[in-house]
Parts: sequence; structure tokens; C-alpha cells
Amino acid sequence: MRYRHLTTAALALGLVLLTDVLRVWLPSIITIFGQAASTPAELMGAFALGWFLLALAAPPLVRRIGAGRVTLAAAVLLAAIRLALTAAPGGRTQLWLATAGLLAGLLWLAGVAAGTPRPVPGLALGLALAAVGHALLDTYDLVWRGDWLAWSASGGLAALFLATEVPRPSSRPTEPAAGGGRAWLLAGPGLLLAGMVALSPALASTAMSYWYGPGDGIAGPPPLGLALAGGAIGLFVLAALAPVRRWWPAAPVALLLGALLFALDRPALLVPAVLLTAVGLGGCLARTDAPAPGTEPEPGAEPGAIVEPGPIVEPALGAEPAPRAEPARAGAVTVGAGVPASGAAAGPPAQPATVGTGESGDDAAPGPARADLRRSYAAVAGMLVFAVAAIGYYAAYDLGYPNGWAPVAVAALVAGVAVTAPTPARRPPATLPPVRTAAALAAVTLLAAWGHGPWLVASNRPGPPQTVRLVAYNVRMGFGLDGRFDLTGLARVVSAERPDVVVLSEVDRAWLLNGGHDTLTLLAKRLDMPYVFAPAADPVWGDAVLSRWPTTAPRTRALPAVGAPTGAQALAVDLDLGGGVRLAVVSTHLQPPPDQEPVVQARAVAEFATGYAAGRPLVVAGDLNTEPGEAAFAEFTRAGLVDALATARPLPTSPADDPRQQIDHVLVSPGLAASGAVAPRSEASDHLPVAVTLTLP
Repeated sequence: MRYRHLTTAALALGLVLLTDVLRVWLPSIITIFGQAASTPAELMGAFALGWFLLALAAPPLVRRIGAGRVTLAAAVLLAAIRLALTAAPGGRTQLWLATAGLLAGLLWLAGVAAGTPRPVPGLALGLALAAVGHALLDTYDLVWRGDWLAWSASGGLAALFLATEVPRPSSRPTEPAAGGGRAWLLAGPGLLLAGMVALSPALASTAMSYWYGPGDGIAGPPPLGLALAGGAIGLFVLAALAPVRRWWPAAPVALLLGALLFALDRPALLVPAVLLTAVGLGGCLARTDAPAPGTEPEPGAEPGAIVEPGPIVEPALGAEPAPRAEPARAGAVTVGAGVPASGAAAGPPAQPATVGTGESGDDAAPGPARADLRRSYAAVAGMLVFAVAAIGYYAAYDLGYPNGWAPVAVAALVAGVAVTAPTPARRPPATLPPVRTAAALAAVTLLAAWGHGPWLVASNRPGPPQTVRLVAYNVRMGFGLDGRFDLTGLARVVSAERPDVVVLSEVDRAWLLNGGHDTLTLLAKRLDMPYVFAPAADPVWGDAVLSRWPTTAPRTRALPAVGAPTGAQALAVDLDLGGGVRLAVVSTHLQPPPDQEPVVQARAVAEFATGYAAGRPLVVAGDLNTEPGEAAFAEFTRAGLVDALATARPLPTSPADDPRQQIDHVLVSPGLAASGAVAPRSEASDHLPVAVTLTLP
């Protein structure tokens, strides 16, 4: 394998492993280190940011020990930790194991950057492969599965990565080369924009669900939900790998426009936001791509020819590096390290470069060794941008400030770096065939879309039922008390109640902070129940109703914030139970203002629900963050609703491991008789579900 191909493969596979680690580490911050909405967001943010600041020590370490040694050691550690995470240990073990994996990944990135002056093909391929893999897995990561497939695939991925990292003396570059710093600076911002918007299969699926839904900002299960991801991945790869042409000025504009559409939090704008951000990000990466110095073809060479670097043998640790020879005269083709080809005259040896100052003998220009260090710092600095922007964006949901600036600011940084990048004198040699690579990755993703559906259909059963079994559950984005993404536990406890209707709160459909899962679609498939979803905090975080009976006339109403940092809404659907029998169901999750009860929101939900039902049997369910006898709870009873769990009181549901608070409720209109109320024990969330059977009038 030629050097550039091996380098591209190693960088791409390492980026996939690092992305996997981040998908465990990020949610571990808010489920293990702290608790979202209870642990101060500032403390969780400081914990997260500290590790990226610590990684600033990686470039000096790479300079002192050597890029090859550091890269190999960090690669082994990264692969081992990624494999260990497949056990999904949960708890503090998971948190610190993922943290160690993050540090190993950052150290590996710094080492790779030092020795890779042309990273764009590897970065683009790595981001795309991570997205394709996530689509193939239906956004349910290998690290959470724990089955034979997860272990086999994880082991194979780790082994393949390590195989590309084994030193190959005959295929390594001869000298440190300048260039590549701009591209490496975009690694972190590119990872953020790809995982949050451009290449997120979960966001693509959610965007399609809004287009397929009934409208008015309400989503339903789309067929081929991942098809949009296939298009976005294909466009990204094509834009990133194709030669930069006259259209390149449109790439920064597309990126900025896509990020702006995403920041507007409008469900209908998600599809163009994904596509524009994907093609814009790929184009901006391509704009920073340039051939490594010494590998460009000389004037008069055959089209597409490149200069192959010769072998290098690293000096022993602590030994003085050999002096560098001056490059060959123009027109000569370099065939080895510092060895001129026939007809070329070699100049006197150059003085060793002073890494700390960038001076080389009497020449004050930065030397190649300094370029290595600058690339290493650029890679780590880019990941620091990733951390700052991610923390700034998601902390807003606890602190209550506008957060649309974060993706737009990161997009502006990427666009600015691309716009100011110098135009290479010659076209960089192609590492991968752009069209075939893009088409292959898009095709694989489209096959995943066909295989995963979702193919969810509700149909009337003969005659209206006499009873309806309802479950209300705050699923905490799918994460259990031990910090594991526990789809199996959630589906098990809900299925055990044999529900006809499921009302869900804290439904996450694409937050990068939570690993980028479409939790709603994953759970709906396991329950074999179609869903109706309405956004609360943003278009991918809200509440849902799942039903075995057809739903009609869905409506949503945003609730007044009154100081609460996280958005809230009420989602109403009309269940067609057959024979002209209908049941109105309202799903909500009240968000109390600091040190207050959610009285205003409770009143708004009660008014909305009773007005929507218009005399039909009515159910209001969800995490209401109020207890029986409190002022907010009284707003529902004042509206004529009845506590359906009254016969089972006290029925605490939070926290799940030691329930003391009765904050998850089901309230019904007087004509509905309630029985069989329970709160089954489970630690698949931080709340217990509540279940009740409702007898229709």
C-alpha cells in the first residue's frame, strides 16, 4: 500500500474510533459525573473542558518523544479502550474508561497531525465512515449492544486500525514537511458540524419524520427515514475529495446558510440544513487540501504524477537528527531522502531547524520540524473548539441563554479558514476516486435506510375496545441510572405492561451530547408502535405518543417558559378506537421555573387539553414535576380532571433507585374509570414508568 493510502486509512479508522469514544464519553458527563438539570451546568462544563485543555500538552510530548512512538502508543491505547467499552460497564468505570479513551484519542490525533501534512482525504473519509457506520447500526452504537456482533465488529475495527499504524519503514515520509495546519485546525470543528448536523443519521431521520408528519411542527414515522443521510454523505464526500473548481466560493456560503437554518430551530428547515451543511463542510475541507511539499509534480512532468518520498529511519530517542540536504534543483525528480536524482547537484547540508524558534541556521523562516509542531497544535486546538462549542450549545438547555450562535460561529470559523487558504499551484494528487467513493458510501447508507425503515403501521382492530392500557414514562433520552444507553431495559419494562398507548417524556432524537441516537424511532420499533412527536426544547428533543390505534388531528402548543431554561409543550392526539369511539390523549412534560412550581404551565396544559377534547374522553399524562396537593397539580383538578392513580397512592416514581417523589401522573376526564395502576421497578431511566387501565364510558 502506498504511503498516502496507508495514511488515509489510518486517519479515517482512528477518527471512527475516536467518534465512538465520544459517543460514550459525552453522555457519561450528564448521566454519571453529574445529572442534567440538577448538577450545575458550569461544573459539568468545566469537567468536560478540562480534558481538552490537558491535551494541549500533547504537542510538546510529540516533539520530545517523536511522532511515530507517540502515535503508535496512543493508537494501541485508543483501540484497547474502544474495545473495552463494548462491555458497556456503566457507572464510574464507564466514565473514567471513556475519559482515558478521549485522552488517548487526542494524543493520537496530535501525533498523526505532526506527521501528516495532507490530512483532508483521511479526515473526510473518517467522518463519512463514522456516519455510514452509525446509519448501518440504525444509530444504536456497537458499544451499547454487547452481543456477538458488537464484539466481533469492534474487535475487527480495532485490529484493522492497529494494522494501519504498524511502522512501515519503506513507506514513511523522509522529512518533516510544511503545510497542513489549516486542514488540521478544521478537524475538531468538522467533527462537531458533522456529528451535530451534516452527517448525523439521527438528525436526517428526524428531519424526514417532520416532512412525512402531519405538519405544523409535528413528526410521524417516515419510510426510508435514513435516505436523507445517504444523500448528505454522498454530497459531503464528493465535495471534499473532488478537485477544487470554480464553484468553491459557494462552499463557505452553503456551510454558513446550512448552520443558520439549523440554528433557527424550525423543523421544516432541517432537511435543507443537513444538505447545505454537508456540501459546504466538504467543500471547505477541500479548499484547505494541498499536496505535501516535495510531493508535487515538477513542471513538465506527466499529468497526475507525484513525487514518492523515500524511506526514513528514526534516530534513537535522544540522538541528534541527521542534517538535512538541500532539495534538488528545479526539474529534478526526488527519489529518496535528501538524495538528488541523476543530473541534480546537491548543495551543502542545511543547519538543523530550531523547533522552538522556527529558525534554521541563518534563515529565519519556519523549518519543517516547526511545521510538524504547528500541525500538532492545530489539531488539538481544533478539538478544543469542538469542546467549547459543544459545551456552549448544550449548556444553554440548563442555563437558559440562546444557543444558535454556537453552530453558526463554528461554521464561520471553518468558512474563514477555507476562504483565506492559499490556492495550491497544482492540483493535489487524488488519494481516493471522488465519484466512486461518494457513490459507494451513499449506496450503503441507502441500503441501510431500506433495511431499517421504519415500517410502522397502526390499524383498527375489530370493534372498539372496552379498556385501554396506558403507560407514561420519562425515558431520560434512553439512559439508565448507570449511564448506559439502555434500549433493552426501556422496551422490556414498557412491553411488560402490554400497553395500547405510551406517553413519553424527555425524548431525544439527535443530540450529539447524548450520542446522536434517534431514541424515539429505536424504541418505537422495539414496541412495534407508530409515534407522533412534538418538539419542546428544540426540534429533536420533546414528547411523544405511541399508539396501537390510528391517531388523528394532532396538535401541539408551546407552553410559557416563565423563567424555565428548558422549553416545554403539550402534544394532543385523537385516538380512533373504531366504531366512532375516540379518546383524546395529551402528552406533556412541565418545566418548573427555578425554586417555583410549574403553576402557569399546568394551567396552560389544562386549558389546552380540555379545549382540544371538547367533551370527548380525555387523558393527560407525563412528567408533571408536581405532587398531589401542590398548587400546580390543583390546576388540573380545578379543570375537572381526576387523578387516575389515586387508588394506588402513594406512588412515587423518582428517583428510580429510591423513589420518593410522586411527579409522574395520569389524569383523566370523569367518564373514564381507572384501575390496575402500578409503577413497575426499573433503572432503565431515572424515573419509574406509571401504567393504568382505563375503562371507556
